[in-house]
Amino acid sequence: MKRHRFAPRRRPLASIGAYAACAAWLGAALLSGCASSPSSRFYTLGGPSQTERAPTAPAAKPPAFLIEVPAVDVPAQVARNQLVVSESATRVDVLEQERWASLPADEIRRALSADLAAQLGTFDVFGSPHPENVPVYRISVNVSRLESWPGSRTVLDSVWSVRSLRTQTLVTCHTVQRETVGAGYDALVAGHRRAVGELSDSIASVVRALASGARAPAPGGLDCSTGSSGTEASHGTP
Repeated sequence: MKRHRFAPRRRPLASIGAYAACAAWLGAALLSGCASSPSSRFYTLGGPSQTERAPTAPAAKPPAFLIEVPAVDVPAQVARNQLVVSESATRVDVLEQERWASLPADEIRRALSADLAAQLGTFDVFGSPHPENVPVYRISVNVSRLESWPGSRTVLDSVWSVRSLRTQTLVTCHTVQRETVGAGYDALVAGHRRAVGELSDSIASVVRALASGARAPAPGGLDCSTGSSGTEASHGTP
């Protein structure tokens, strides 16, 4: 019988086996590639060791004043989850596998809020209703430099202010925290934690001075200006 010219051709079994083996090899290669992808590590500035001090005992009475710690501003180049590390004065690296647990601005805000509340025996009421008869001190932080130099140092350069919502007394300060760090990213993050702890100490000292009724409460060595909200401030470093 004559074979119809449109009849489908049958592929040899050897060719089918070769295609199957090739597909299996490609699948195994893809799975191997996925399995070998490096995992990400996440870091935070919070936690009980942030200021390396014993926790404050719970207050036996309501706090004498409250604090507000609104959102912190950070430079755009570091406002991402990946760690951004400096390699030179003109070059930075963005590390895909080394990441902050949340954005750096939120990490700094939460660390400051928790540490200031512990130091001052109060709590942060930002975004929450609070009694009008209790003094509130609003703490604003603008970070101009957040530098990470692996195996060398960290830099936290910020302008911050404390304002009494009752009297409108305003203290604005500039501080730079530099921490020497060892090798590794854990050491780098630990340096940032120490820097935020030092910033918290400086802010707490100004809040205490304002709460005590001092007019120019910038204590030893801080570069601060003091005035009233909406008026020109006087500058000084007592």
